[in-house]
Amino acid sequence: MSPLNRRQFLRNLGVSTAALPFLNGLPSLHAAEEPAGAPGKKQRLVIMFSPNGTLPSEFWPEEEGGQFQLKSILAPLEPFKNKTLLLKGVFNKITGDGDHHMRGMSCLLTGSRLLPGNIMGGGGAPSGWASSISIDQEIRKHLQSRPETKTRFGSLEFGVAVPNRADPWTRMSYLGPNQPVAPVDDPYRMFSKMYGQMKDKDTLASILDDVKDDLARVSTKLSSRDKQLLEEHLSLVRNLETELKRPADTALAHPMPPLDPGVELTNDNTPQMSRMQINLLVNALANDMTRVATLQYMRSVGQAQMRWLGVEEGHHSLSHEPDDNKDSCAKLLKINTWFGGEFAYLAKRLAETPEPGQSGSMLDHTLLIWTNELGKGNSHTLDNIPMVLVGGAPGFQMGRSLKLDKVAHNRLWLSVAHAMGHTQLQTFGQADLCAEGPLALG
Repeated sequence: MSPLNRRQFLRNLGVSTAALPFLNGLPSLHAAEEPAGAPGKKQRLVIMFSPNGTLPSEFWPEEEGGQFQLKSILAPLEPFKNKTLLLKGVFNKITGDGDHHMRGMSCLLTGSRLLPGNIMGGGGAPSGWASSISIDQEIRKHLQSRPETKTRFGSLEFGVAVPNRADPWTRMSYLGPNQPVAPVDDPYRMFSKMYGQMKDKDTLASILDDVKDDLARVSTKLSSRDKQLLEEHLSLVRNLETELKRPADTALAHPMPPLDPGVELTNDNTPQMSRMQINLLVNALANDMTRVATLQYMRSVGQAQMRWLGVEEGHHSLSHEPDDNKDSCAKLLKINTWFGGEFAYLAKRLAETPEPGQSGSMLDHTLLIWTNELGKGNSHTLDNIPMVLVGGAPGFQMGRSLKLDKVAHNRLWLSVAHAMGHTQLQTFGQADLCAEGPLALG
């Protein structure tokens, strides 16, 4: 069905624009838009970020190859071990202005230097924003240029507890030079972006009540498979509406106190907000609203106090404590294992969601990447940046732990772009760092 015929079909049924988010992902309304010979399977990418480095001794496996043991931080990924690829030896080799946190964050997905600017960090010359597009936006641009892979949003940028400020420590996605993309860290705003009509969390009316008559008319004209997909979509939205209503009625056990100067606290309902954002993300992927997404937790140099874990100190301060401070290491282990658990929850949600119109699960056709701006907090190293890949993608052999030889992260992003079908891309970011081409991960 061509776009024009699809619009006429829906117009003839009297379908309002409010119903379109529920219908755009149905295969039968798009089947004829794919050119002959085009692959029927969708490939998706989600990049998750957590800040302030990791604890290498509790993160990297000792073994290489397929017979590896997951350390404490990665233990939540045990159910997905055969779909996990660990890459030790990926280095952020971008030099220039800005401190390591700034380059670690804003050069993480761009692979190029920061622009000159007047933002002073903890060391080095002051800098500005990133000087090129980020890999998620490069892939979004490629997919949106092709009718068979174009989606409603192109990409969605989710945030969890991201502070209300804008600087190189808070942005990892870029549309181009000097064009940072702000993540949406309010699930109510994200839900409204995806489905519209919602005024605010306190006056959340059922989106489904407004479109149920339209959807009932369309349903009589759909194939049995599309009816099933539509019902699955509606079920997900019903659950999301229930989740969104609940936090508004639930008082925090420890309400957010006023902020002292220089102190950054995180609401005790951050775990609940995290799960809502992940569920929204999975829903967007399942209904083909986007095939590219980022999920950013907090920010580089962030002092989030994760009191739901029994941690009162700021995350950044803890990450700077020496290795022999056992109390700080124990708290950092809790923090990083919690991030690992959220990444595992994302994998679980995709694994339990059938691939629309195909066999297997959505995780089989989604590449999840969990990364960080630093390899280790107290040394500010840009070496051995955490790179945990889960799911499936063409050319990627999962179920392994690899130790690479100081590979520039630009080459990894080039491999990811090729797996997403962007094979004409020959370099990414700083071109000289791609001289050896994409990583061979098959």
